Amino acid sequence: MKYVLRRVVRAIFIIWLVTTATFFIVRLMPANPVDVFISQLISQYGMTRDEAYTMAASLFSIDFKQPLYLQYVHYISNLLHGDLGNSLLSKAPVGAIIAKFLPWTLFSVGISLFLSFVVGVLLGMVMAFKRDSWLDHVLSAFASLMTSIPNYLVAILFIVFLGVQWNIVDLNLMRGALSPGMHPGLNWAFLKDALFHAAMPILTYFITTVGRWMLTMKATTLATLGEDYVTVARARGLTDREITVSYVGRNALLPLFTLLTIALGFVVGGSLLIESYFVYQGIGFTLGEAIARRDYPVMQGVFLMITVAVVAANLLADLLYSKLDPRIRFGEEG
Repeated sequence: MKYVLRRVVRAIFIIWLVTTATFFIVRLMPANPVDVFISQLISQYGMTRDEAYTMAASLFSIDFKQPLYLQYVHYISNLLHGDLGNSLLSKAPVGAIIAKFLPWTLFSVGISLFLSFVVGVLLGMVMAFKRDSWLDHVLSAFASLMTSIPNYLVAILFIVFLGVQWNIVDLNLMRGALSPGMHPGLNWAFLKDALFHAAMPILTYFITTVGRWMLTMKATTLATLGEDYVTVARARGLTDREITVSYVGRNALLPLFTLLTIALGFVVGGSLLIESYFVYQGIGFTLGEAIARRDYPVMQGVFLMITVAVVAANLLADLLYSKLDPRIRFGEEG
């Protein structure tokens, strides 16, 4: 219980620290929502600065001339009461905005994470059992290449070649999370449409993450194959399939459990660049729009959600890992 309490207190402290840093960092960005909005009115509608400022003053209720520490105290006070604030531009509650766009990110990144983990684990075990073969060399080269390439670069390559040069996919039709007129529901038409719009983000996430699972699973499987209990199992005459299922697989998966738990935390954040490139309206796309317009409450709300998800995932990994590995004992030296 002392170990759990320490971990929980540390998690709460990290969330507070990141929330505080986010509050001040977003306000250090050049310009503020009023300045950005005034510039848009002048450039798009030809208003004078005085006219644009008068309109902006009537729309924004936040006082940017108030001292930062007073704004911070007001923000933390509202946060403790469960109030994330309202968007400065749309006036909609930040919680409602997150609830509207978060499911699409969970859908796309969640599917890709599941597929990449399963495929990566299976291919990693194949690479370990077929080490030094031509198949191992090919898969290792592919995994290393995909791990080293940033996901946004892969997204750009997909757009250039699949969407522009070869015309394999129609990226214009795939914009957004759903087709116009399509409503969420438990039916095949909705699922097919959602998968159609999320196909490119899912493919990008899958290609750029499967290599990490392959290499990690290969390394842990090779380490497990060198353990004494595997040698004893072979001496007892067990088949490779029995050894893989009963001894190697479960023990090799233990280190990947922590990585998977942490990856689940980052699922909530999605990818700002990937969703922006494909105009997929998830939480990453929403964050990108908020940053461009300096919508402080939305930025703070999304960053807070990502922080809570990652910290909670790390906490869950710490608390559950000992249940999976009996060799670990909390609160004991060595």
